[in-house]
Amino acid sequence: MFRRQRAGQDRPPAGGRAGLACAIATVLVLTACTGNPSSPGSAATPGGSGGPVSHEAPRGLRVEQKLDVGLQLPWSVILLPDGTALVSERDSGMIKSIRQGKAATIGQLPGVVPGGEGGLLGLALSPTFASDHWLYAYLTAASDNRIVRVRLNIDADGSLALGETEVIFSGIPKASTHNGGRIRFGPDGLLYVGTGDSQRRDQPQDPSTLGGKILRLTPDGRPAHGNPFGDDNPVYSYGHRNVQGLAWDSGGRLWASEFGPDVDDELNLITPGGNYGWPTVTGAPGRKGFIDAKVVWPSTSDASPSGLEILDDVAYTGALRGQRLWAIPLEGEATGAPVAYFTGEYGRLRDVAGAPDGTLWVISNNKNPDFALILRP
Repeated sequence: MFRRQRAGQDRPPAGGRAGLACAIATVLVLTACTGNPSSPGSAATPGGSGGPVSHEAPRGLRVEQKLDVGLQLPWSVILLPDGTALVSERDSGMIKSIRQGKAATIGQLPGVVPGGEGGLLGLALSPTFASDHWLYAYLTAASDNRIVRVRLNIDADGSLALGETEVIFSGIPKASTHNGGRIRFGPDGLLYVGTGDSQRRDQPQDPSTLGGKILRLTPDGRPAHGNPFGDDNPVYSYGHRNVQGLAWDSGGRLWASEFGPDVDDELNLITPGGNYGWPTVTGAPGRKGFIDAKVVWPSTSDASPSGLEILDDVAYTGALRGQRLWAIPLEGEATGAPVAYFTGEYGRLRDVAGAPDGTLWVISNNKNPDFALILRP
């Protein structure tokens, strides 16, 4: 059933479709950008509880640098302890580094078979990277999506190179769209994996399959002990359409951004064994047996939320079709009104990652060449 080996829907730029407006808030005038709290998107009130919080809207984001470093369809950005950024390129299969404003190619991962939304997708660093130098990647291969790890060799002069690749988990269904692809290690030292339904609508509601799920694995690719459907089952939550972002708040709660179909993009608070409804329901209808989204963007032209990062209990998610950066204040299990930044200024925004120096890295998508933004919250 599950194979372990050892050795979004992307949408075109928004057209003229109108969104539903959320509650009007004070317009913030910021240095180098404008946050627009009146942009569509709302904090849901699932089951009549967990509504908007008193948490203030984020005060601003300042663009420190725009790095035009010639990226081609970047998908994931992560930061090494020394502040060097690593970026995956979806179609080329390349991993590139960005250091002191300059990009270099580290290497090309073998076995990547790009097509549609598939290719080289998410990256993650081992929680013990300082000692083991493991770099993890989610990629589309000839027959499936899979997770590999590769030793990142660091020379005395700081130059980087890829070692041999080891497949640690395979069998995640692939398709031209809905391949998921986000991977991230949690506070528990385990690897969390966001998958898509791969256009197989029977899979998300079936906990014995891998499509439309969040998985939880050990660092060597085994199902984690204590998983809700048994220690031999990697599934952590189900009923997802296409998970694109994973991040944890200060209380250790897992949040996930997710593409809706043509309505109801979502930000979800993830609970073990939780059923998030797809394809039976979307958004926050309050239907018994399903967990409602905490934030719903009724019109996907406003969001198509991709990568997710949480800093100081503010969730930041890049929007592809929405061409903006969303910021959502969090307070416990509740959310405040989403605030939009840079609407239409930088095109499609694919991923968001926090850096060791407290800045926020954002990568664009489909500019060809693409760039990175370094933001100061």
